[in-house]
Amino acid sequence: MAGSTSKLVIFDCDGVLVDSEPISLEVLVEALAAAGVAMTTEEASERFLGRSLKTMSAILHEEHGLATDEAFLEGMRTRLYARFREELRPVAGIREAVERLGTAHCVASSSQPERIRLSLTVTGLIDLFEPSIFSASMVSRGKPAPDLFLHASAEMGYDPSDCVVVEDSPAGIEAAKAAGMRVFAFAGASHARNERHRRVLASLDPDVLFDDMHELIQFVRQ
Repeated sequence: MAGSTSKLVIFDCDGVLVDSEPISLEVLVEALAAAGVAMTTEEASERFLGRSLKTMSAILHEEHGLATDEAFLEGMRTRLYARFREELRPVAGIREAVERLGTAHCVASSSQPERIRLSLTVTGLIDLFEPSIFSASMVSRGKPAPDLFLHASAEMGYDPSDCVVVEDSPAGIEAAKAAGMRVFAFAGASHARNERHRRVLASLDPDVLFDDMHELIQFVRQ
């Protein structure tokens, strides 16, 4: 791939297209506290960033004995979506970056399809991606397994070696590498602007580590 333009750019959603992670983590920590599980936002970020609802539920059950039933999840979703409608913003520079790419692109996120579409709609980005939106709910294994990225590339009609993934989470970077794709680690959203997060991302050896979406096009074209 060196020296050529990637044919398909696969974007994660949360923390890459929309600056949602601080809101999501606050809502999760509040819901866990109400259920008797004490956890800081830092701990929640470390354990759950980039992972699917199914994976998060399994971890909570294994490590804390918490059964996240439908009532728990629905209550959390209701609070989260209400806050998204009020507070959610796009990542700075993302619309211009996507419009200037000149390549095929799609979204592949650990979130549920309705959450992805809500996030993109309230931030005014939905027109850039619909209908090329893929969710971990469409595959058997979520990130860090490669299934979601392989599903997205297959549905879009591209070989994994012709894809580049833009990710903000360790689980997403691992998934992209396992899929045989180039991966650009984005550390420009609110939750990622700290040395600990950058160190974790750098330790996974992404092809690029960057924090300004205006730089994306030059990396894609390299």
